[in-house]
Amino acid sequence: MIQVLIALGIGALLAPPIMRGLGTRGFYVLALMPLSALIWLLLNWPPADQPMTQTVSWVPSLQMDIVLRMDTLSAILSVLILGVGALVLVYCANYFDKMRRRVEVFGGELVAFAAAMFGLVVSDNMLVLYVFWEATTVLSFMLVGYYAVRATSRRAATQALLVTTFGGLAMLVGIIMLGERTGSYLLSDLIADPPGGVYSAIAVGLILVGALTKSAIVPFHFWLPGAMAAPTPVSAYLHAAAMVKAGIYLVARLAPGFHEQISWQLLVVGLGLLTMLLGGWRSLRELDLKLILAFGTVSQLGFMMVLVGVGAANVAMAGIAMVIAHAMFKASLFMVVGIIDHSTGTRDIRRLARLGHRLPFLAGIAAVAGASMAGLPFTFGFVGKETAFGAMWDTGAYAPWLAHLVDVVLLLGSIITFAYTTRFLWGAFGRKVRTLPTRPVAQLHPPSVMFQVPSLLLAVLGVVTAFAAGWIGHFIEPYAETLPGYGEELEHLAMWHGFGLPVVFSIIVVVAGAALFLILRRIRDHLFDHPPRLNADHAYDRILRGADTLSLWVTRNTQRGSLPITQGVILSTTVILPVAVLFLGARTDLELNGFANVEQAVIGIVMVAAAITATMLRNRLAGALTVGITGYGCGALFAIYGAPDLALTQFLVESLTLVIFVLVLRKLASEPQPRHKTGFRPLRALIGIAFGTAMVLVGLFAAAARSAQPLFVDLGEAAYKFGHGGNTVNVILVDIRAWDTLGEVSVLIVAATGVASMVFRSRRFGAAPRVTDVARSEAGLDEDDLIPDRTTWLRGSELGNPKHRSMVLEATTRLVFPTLVVVSLYFFFAGHNAPGGGFAGGLVMGLALVLRYLAGGRYELGEALPVEAGTILGAGLLISATTAATSLALGAPALSSAVIDLTLPVFGEIHLVTALFFDAGIYLIVVGLVLDVLRSLGARLDVADAPSARDTVADVPGTCTVPAEEAAR
Repeated sequence: MIQVLIALGIGALLAPPIMRGLGTRGFYVLALMPLSALIWLLLNWPPADQPMTQTVSWVPSLQMDIVLRMDTLSAILSVLILGVGALVLVYCANYFDKMRRRVEVFGGELVAFAAAMFGLVVSDNMLVLYVFWEATTVLSFMLVGYYAVRATSRRAATQALLVTTFGGLAMLVGIIMLGERTGSYLLSDLIADPPGGVYSAIAVGLILVGALTKSAIVPFHFWLPGAMAAPTPVSAYLHAAAMVKAGIYLVARLAPGFHEQISWQLLVVGLGLLTMLLGGWRSLRELDLKLILAFGTVSQLGFMMVLVGVGAANVAMAGIAMVIAHAMFKASLFMVVGIIDHSTGTRDIRRLARLGHRLPFLAGIAAVAGASMAGLPFTFGFVGKETAFGAMWDTGAYAPWLAHLVDVVLLLGSIITFAYTTRFLWGAFGRKVRTLPTRPVAQLHPPSVMFQVPSLLLAVLGVVTAFAAGWIGHFIEPYAETLPGYGEELEHLAMWHGFGLPVVFSIIVVVAGAALFLILRRIRDHLFDHPPRLNADHAYDRILRGADTLSLWVTRNTQRGSLPITQGVILSTTVILPVAVLFLGARTDLELNGFANVEQAVIGIVMVAAAITATMLRNRLAGALTVGITGYGCGALFAIYGAPDLALTQFLVESLTLVIFVLVLRKLASEPQPRHKTGFRPLRALIGIAFGTAMVLVGLFAAAARSAQPLFVDLGEAAYKFGHGGNTVNVILVDIRAWDTLGEVSVLIVAATGVASMVFRSRRFGAAPRVTDVARSEAGLDEDDLIPDRTTWLRGSELGNPKHRSMVLEATTRLVFPTLVVVSLYFFFAGHNAPGGGFAGGLVMGLALVLRYLAGGRYELGEALPVEAGTILGAGLLISATTAATSLALGAPALSSAVIDLTLPVFGEIHLVTALFFDAGIYLIVVGLVLDVLRSLGARLDVADAPSARDTVADVPGTCTVPAEEAAR
């Protein structure tokens, strides 16, 4: 099974080049992929009493191993997915006239969808099933939105995505609830021992929401007719045979364990009956052939949902039979509509008259498929409908009166089905009391034989399977036997069971359905005078407008352009919610410990005094420096408590943060204007005190709630044993929790890109120019003109404003910079066993670049590191991600580390831990981030401050004369 998934996935990736090389004929090659998988399935059909299972270890700690299980139900759905998928791909070869770039991708998306659906029906792990579930949602969005230039296609794709994603999220919550309650995420375990109680009912209800949205059950049915904006092959595959069956499959899978729940019966059976009637009635009001079939599909999905959800063996037999029949006749009819649209250019039944005379072969195909949809004899649709009528009437799953009521509703739905089937055939191929065909019919382009073959095969299969009903029933029975029979013997599928109630019901369906069609045809001029009062599509629009209005109201009242108000709202929310939850929950005895020594008390008093002072200062720079005291105090506490690595990182981060504050404050006045006065305010002080108190309470409650031995007791030994390092903090960052680190640095890169984009707006500032570049390309001077007779400490400072130069700082920088680079590399290489690491080393290197910038200006950045910041950030992320992928390629979990022992001539024995490469990526990312900040908030602002007049920047003897505006460029 996993081999089939991999093969289909590779086929999806190879589809674009295949299509590019062969054109639309490439669809024939793509059809071989699901066809080959179908042949494999038929040759490896699972035994009735022993499902095939396969397990691939993925994330065992999260119970996300890929557990595949092929039983009767999975195999039947797989046949439909792969078989119809192959025929749809053959159909596409003639549906698309010209080869376009979007068609290349379209073929790959169809193959990928077949892989996702196959993975969905064979997944035993519910979390893996959810992954495939959402994959079908995303692929459906892409396929429905094929005509991206059309507003209707974009709306339909978005609508389908929002509705099914909403259901998928609800389903995920239900899956997690059941998995945590039962201790297993395997469907087979869940069905074998289903949990009970209200908790289970809520979880199952959430899962059913996902199934109902996927299968377009009321009130989520409206997305399916909207999805008819997609190309017809998408409708024939996704909305007839595959994706909409996912919800039916999930209900059928869960029915043996949960069909007796009241919530199940209301959601599945109740809404299924309503959907059957509503969808059928809406199909009688449509004028578009595709919409007639779309609402008919909604109706049929409600019918199947009822049959598989009742939870009785005989009724389930009928339900699976209808699933098979529906895939054949509805996919065939959608293909017929595509051929009509392709040949005539219209699907409007008012513009189609006497098409049956022009295309009798196509009309015959539609008639055979339509007969199965209407449930006429000698078709498999008739077999399923007859079995449903008989099994539902006599089922012991419900009280007799309720079973009879459900059966009568099914009868009414079948009458409507017969009526809209007749209306479809009449609307597409009827004469409509005309002696001449309409213009689209008269000017049609006859379809090729191969264009009609896929729909012909499906229509013929609908008849052939009726005569082989007993043989097909043999494959369905193993699933039906998993459901209770309620004292009734399992009835085998057959085309004829003798004269009885089902036959009477079938006669009523034909007579009443034909009468309903004739009545509606007579009043057709008045049928569309009034739109339906309850329209789910309009309700969807109102919900979206309401969500937009609510979001605007929330934004208007929380994002008012005032930073103090925004911060106050955030901090207040952070205080109120956790504190309320803490005091409403279980009480624990808090343990308060005072200061261990005088040093801690002194540092604490200094930090509090600095925090209070910062609220009173009006000078922005003084306030920033005062706030920095609290950060350095925190680092000192780390050092006193024996955490040198944390202390080092805190000092470095605090220093770099102060530099960034200073860079920003250059653009602001030293003190706020009176109207922007931000001095001491009691409310702000109260919020600050409350926030600090809340953080202390959360920490105390967290410590008091601990019932087991703290994890840090074993971290040191685990870091040395598994991470091969003595620095526990660094090993945690690059090994034990490397996934977190990779995610965090990815966020850092996104943040850096966002900041730079806002600062540069129209274009990226790029790498800082070097002094020689400025001389040659901007000032027209030679490099020798920039070299004065006296000693030059920093070359970039020669292009700076003499008023801002400091020879002492330049000389000190020239001496200190190499030292900082060496210290940075030391921290990087020694960090696995001593304080430091890639993060600390990168910060030191960043501070070295800050020093060069402060001493020499923006051109000195180009001299220090003439590489674009984005290149360094990308290289760092690439190295870190490659480290994760390399371990996967070697058969180990992602980001696993190993020790490589080397013996070098000079250095001797070296124990190289592969986590060093991941740390190198972190090092580069931090350096790139600092460089991006310096060029965004430093160099870019320097350019903005450059004088516009042609003042020179080198009034000091021995420096070159370059206009300031030239240097600014």
